[in-house]
Amino acid sequence: MTYFIIVELIIFAFLLVVTRHSFHRGRHYLHIFQQKGYKPKEYWSYIRGTHLGAFVTTAHLYVVPLFLIGFAENLLTPTSFALLLSIFGIGFFLPTGYISSDKSKKPLAYTPRLKRQLAVLTILYLAIVMTGVNLGFSFRVFLPDITIMALFWLIADMTMPLLVLLSAFFTKPIENRIQEGFKTKARQRIASMPDLKIIAITGSYGKTSVKFMVKTLLEERFSVCFTPGSFNTPMGICKVINNDLQAHHQILVLEMGARYEGNIAELCDIARPDIAIVTNVGKAHLETFGSVEVIAKTKGELLQGLGQGGVAVLNSDDERVNSMPLRDDISVIPAGLETGMFSVSNIRYGRIGCTFSLTDSSGNSAEVQTRLLGEHTVRNLLLAFATGHHFGLRLQTMAIAASRIEPVEHRLELKPAGPITIIDDAFNSNPVGARNAVDVLAQFTGGRRIIITPGMVELGDKEAEENRAWGEHIGRSNIDLVWLVGEQRTKPIVLGLKDAGFPEEKVRVFNSFFDARDYLNKEQKEGDVVLLENDLPDVYNEKPA
Repeated sequence: MTYFIIVELIIFAFLLVVTRHSFHRGRHYLHIFQQKGYKPKEYWSYIRGTHLGAFVTTAHLYVVPLFLIGFAENLLTPTSFALLLSIFGIGFFLPTGYISSDKSKKPLAYTPRLKRQLAVLTILYLAIVMTGVNLGFSFRVFLPDITIMALFWLIADMTMPLLVLLSAFFTKPIENRIQEGFKTKARQRIASMPDLKIIAITGSYGKTSVKFMVKTLLEERFSVCFTPGSFNTPMGICKVINNDLQAHHQILVLEMGARYEGNIAELCDIARPDIAIVTNVGKAHLETFGSVEVIAKTKGELLQGLGQGGVAVLNSDDERVNSMPLRDDISVIPAGLETGMFSVSNIRYGRIGCTFSLTDSSGNSAEVQTRLLGEHTVRNLLLAFATGHHFGLRLQTMAIAASRIEPVEHRLELKPAGPITIIDDAFNSNPVGARNAVDVLAQFTGGRRIIITPGMVELGDKEAEENRAWGEHIGRSNIDLVWLVGEQRTKPIVLGLKDAGFPEEKVRVFNSFFDARDYLNKEQKEGDVVLLENDLPDVYNEKPA
């Protein structure tokens, strides 16, 4: 009797270990689903990209031969097989470190939405394992009870990526209803403030930077509410309107992002803007848009969504922005480095930021000094200055305010780090921004210029081509060392570096940003300037060879 109690305890321990393994897998794939913006299509695209790797782990492969033994009834007694499967299964499923790294750049956030999905995921998981329990106790055909129970436990474990998708499907009606409630509340809040002026900003890149610039300049005279960080989705905008917008606010500054056609129109339906700012149209999110033409059409939805008699502040250097169709009742303010209402001269960069001379169409001049870096940053500032000019701000007033603009986190952000200087441009990069960042790094003197990057993503079929071209640009720039993250992902960059004749001994490849950072901490020299370009989310990490 004692022997059978011990066997049952070992079986129970095995099932608990598999359940723990499933918990880690569920948390991992929920994390991926969250990082993919709760978008089933993008999540499933990631799962498909792993082939069978998402469903079959090393532990599953190890346990298959044991099940084959279970079919051969004459080799082992049911009790012996239960012991064999349980003991080895515990050893196979106990390690979980390979499922996901503890070094997550953006940890899983247990938001109310995620908790609802987690509850449904748990129900789906329990439905499978309890089916196994019921069958294990009621059927005794060819396999021992433990085999049936373990089989269902393993099916639940293996199909966890699919269960995450199914849980999203079942919670979608609930999420849609909740989101529609937030949208209705946001529309009502805006309708209750008829004097509020709404500024909306879109573009392939630079949206967040321009938003903070506009907010800082307008705060010289007005009470401004704005979306923090990269809040540019329907729920992000609704959250700010419902929670932060107060009766005393005169201006609301919104960033409007898009990954699919129609996204901007949806946002304008929540908050119809009075002023629209379009920063540019470029090769960002090509993976979901499909073409630059679709991107331009989607960004142009902002101009069509303007309120009656609205104002469009446009990057006059961007041909696709200038080609956007306009309504007859819209007035346009052009702003760019080559053309527009301002002229710029004598741009200089250094460890304190950027300085340049600015003259408006009326002949007024000002010297602008900012902690921000890059030619594209100057162009973004011109859009903000043009917006401030529309609201009646003097050029000198805006120049003073520009000196107080804080760098947006992870966007060419200067960070002194002891003996070295970090240029943090870790936010998702694009071909134009990535080139500009390299050009900024190349202008620094006094120490080694080092770039650490995994390359660019979400460029669809153009990804390898753009990364190779960028690698060639890096190779022809005045940079001393290139440290790449991810051997497979950065192969196009390596080819581009070779095309430019960049010395092979000055290139080093790491498995992760953490490895590159640790190496930098050991090898850094006083005066080094290090550009961190595009620190990708955890879903892009490569496994060590």
